[in-house]
Amino acid sequence: MSRHRFDRVAADLFPEFSRARLQQWIQSGELTIDGQLQAPKFKVDTGAILRLNAVPETLTDSPEDIPLEIIFEDESVLVLDKHDGLVVHPGAGNRNGTLLNALLHHCPRLEEVPRAGIVHRLDKRTTGLMVVAKTLQAQNHLVKELQDRHVKRIYEALVYGVIVRPGKVEAAVGRHRTQRTKMSVRDDGKDAVTHYRSLEQFQRYSHVELSLQTGRTHQIRVHMQHLGNPLIGDPTYGGHFRHPPGNQENELVSALHSFPRQALHARRLSFVHPSSGEECEFESILPDDMAELLVLLRQYASA
Repeated sequence: MSRHRFDRVAADLFPEFSRARLQQWIQSGELTIDGQLQAPKFKVDTGAILRLNAVPETLTDSPEDIPLEIIFEDESVLVLDKHDGLVVHPGAGNRNGTLLNALLHHCPRLEEVPRAGIVHRLDKRTTGLMVVAKTLQAQNHLVKELQDRHVKRIYEALVYGVIVRPGKVEAAVGRHRTQRTKMSVRDDGKDAVTHYRSLEQFQRYSHVELSLQTGRTHQIRVHMQHLGNPLIGDPTYGGHFRHPPGNQENELVSALHSFPRQALHARRLSFVHPSSGEECEFESILPDDMAELLVLLRQYASA
C-alpha cells in the first residue's frame, strides 16, 4: 500500500489553494491529520481524515479610484499596462495610491483573493504589462506558471555602453550587504538568469531586449549593472548621466541628463490562460519618454 507525504496529499485534495499556503496551515496546525498536527513530510495512511480549519486572510486595504489602463479582462484574469510612478503593492511610505488599491476599486471581489490577485510586480518607475488573477484558482495557476518559468516576459531598455552580441547574465541576486533597499550580485543569493540581445547600437548607448528566465527583485537592473551596461536614468544601479562624445550641449545631452527613471519597459507578456488553457500574448508600445529618447539617440547616431 503506497503512502504519500502530507503536503502532497493536501495539494491534491485542496487544489484551490497554493502549496505555500497549505504548508503554512500545516505548520500552524490549521490543517491536520485525524485531528493531529503533523509535519509536511509525514506519510499519510489510506483512510486518514484531513481537516482544514482555516480562513484565508482578507485584505484590509482601501479601494481607491485610480485610473488603470486595462487592455484585456475576463472572469479569470486582467492584463494592464502600468504607468510610470505607480507602486504595485502597499508598503512602508506607500500605504495608499497603489495598484492594489486601484484593483480593489475596479473589482471589489478581489478583496477575497490574496494580494488582490497580484502575482508578479514591476518597480514603481518601470512601465509595462502585468497580469492579475481575479480568482483564487487563477492565482494558483499563474503562480505555478511563474514558478515553472512558463510565463514569458520580454522587456526593452536603453542602456549605457554598446552591446553587439546576444548573451545572458547568470549571476545570483540577493539583498545588498549594507544598503538594504538595494539588491546585488551575491554568491549566496538566489539563482537569477537574464537573456539579452541588442536591437540598436549607438555611440556609447544601446537599445536592448531582455527576457527573464527567473524573476528576482530588481533583476534586470542589477544584472545590467553587473554586465557594465546600466540602464539610462537608474542612479541606484549605476545609470548616472554619462556625457556623449564631445562637450557640446544639445537636446540629447539635456534628455539624458534629465531622464527621470530607469529606461525599462515590460513590452511583451505571454501565459497560458487559467480557464481556457489557451496561450495568451500581449504587447505594449514604448512609453513616450523612452520613445522620445530613442528618437534623439537615432538622430545623434546619424549625425
